Amino acid sequence: MGVTMIAELAAIVVLAVLLVVALLVLRRIRLLRRGGVDVALRPARATEDLRGWHSGLGRYRGNEFRWYRISGLSSGANVVLDRTRLEITDRRAPIDGEMHPAGSTVLTCRNGADVWELAISADALTGFSSWLESTPPGRSTGYRQAS
Repeated sequence: MGVTMIAELAAIVVLAVLLVVALLVLRRIRLLRRGGVDVALRPARATEDLRGWHSGLGRYRGNEFRWYRISGLSSGANVVLDRTRLEITDRRAPIDGEMHPAGSTVLTCRNGADVWELAISADALTGFSSWLESTPPGRSTGYRQAS
């Protein structure tokens, strides 16, 4: 292999990396422009385990709370929580070492067989609770909240 061939391969790799970064930035800008609430989410784990949190945006759409991971390439929702099956089983303050904003609350939610933890600000929590509690007359949300 000549020096020029190595330089060409290096240039191709750098361009590919820049393309991926540009796609991530454009996706983030597109998500932020459409609005939503900042929510960190992870599959439920032991409280002492600080790993697995991912930042994202949550949007309400009818009976669904759709969560979009900020750092992914997927254009669809990464997690969909159905209001009719959603149950808040626990709530707690973030523990030392978790990177959530001051005043946020960590909710443990069961959605069918899946259990998730959501870290959410006080304002977003008010909206989330209102969305859970509201439903057309005569329809059950399945909403139950831990005290």
